[in-house]
Amino acid sequence: MKYYNTQDWWKPLIHISKSDTIQRLRYPLLFTAIFSTIVVFVERRYLQISEDSFLKNLPIMHSILGFAISMLLVFRTNSAYDRWWEGRKLWGSLVNNCRNLAIKLNVMITDEGDREYLEKCIKLFPHELMMHMLKDSTRMALDDDNAKSYQSVLRSDHTPVEIVILLQTKIQQLYKQQKISGDQLIILNPEIQSLLDICGACERIKNTPIPYSYATFIKKFIVIYVLSLPFGFALTLQWLTIPVVTFVFYVLASLEVIAEEIEDPFGLDPNDLPMQTISENIATIVEAIFDERDFENAYNAEANKIV
Repeated sequence: MKYYNTQDWWKPLIHISKSDTIQRLRYPLLFTAIFSTIVVFVERRYLQISEDSFLKNLPIMHSILGFAISMLLVFRTNSAYDRWWEGRKLWGSLVNNCRNLAIKLNVMITDEGDREYLEKCIKLFPHELMMHMLKDSTRMALDDDNAKSYQSVLRSDHTPVEIVILLQTKIQQLYKQQKISGDQLIILNPEIQSLLDICGACERIKNTPIPYSYATFIKKFIVIYVLSLPFGFALTLQWLTIPVVTFVFYVLASLEVIAEEIEDPFGLDPNDLPMQTISENIATIVEAIFDERDFENAYNAEANKIV
């Protein structure tokens, strides 16, 4: 994820990043400019357009369709951002849940071996969840054409579930050994369950894209709309049609490209969620929580000596 100063106007204007839509759309923009040039040249050089030609009325159709396409793109970008923001909230909840679980276990568990085992499990879960989200098998889990081929992988290679099983098994073992009480077991169970709740919600975002028919319709609508613009504008704007049509295509296509990028926040694109950084922060927080208990024990021991 790229962090920036939201109050800075000039740097975003002059800086072109790897995720900038100009770079991603440079070839379609070039094609649009060439196509517009050909249409304008042919209409001005070879066609005799009369005053009652239907081409004269094309700008009216474009103005009507422009409102419709703007509404579609607004809904498209809002839906994509909702998915991105929901993913960010889920990983924010993961930070809180791992921290709460670590604090409770740090207070309840006194055996050093048990504490080290539980600490490693909690620290490992965010990293394995990140790796699980980056897998193609997670993205294609519900795909009609590929779901069957991924079933064996999904049954045997779901590391986040395995980590939660290890955590739950260890907690039950501590309860049977009477190292934690029944009340403490009741307190810990929701915290462990929340880890899989977050994993399931992330999977829902990952393997359920925007409906195919809706996504393809917008792309087709943009292409047909833009390619029809030069036929009407060439009569009024003449050679100015080329930059105007190219700019219109840039605006419309950029909105679609941005939506495509942020609708799947669990990836490696520049604007995707910083899962690696969040995972490392969780590991640092959990390690600090468990080390705090050691520091407290050492401090109390030294205090007792002084007394």
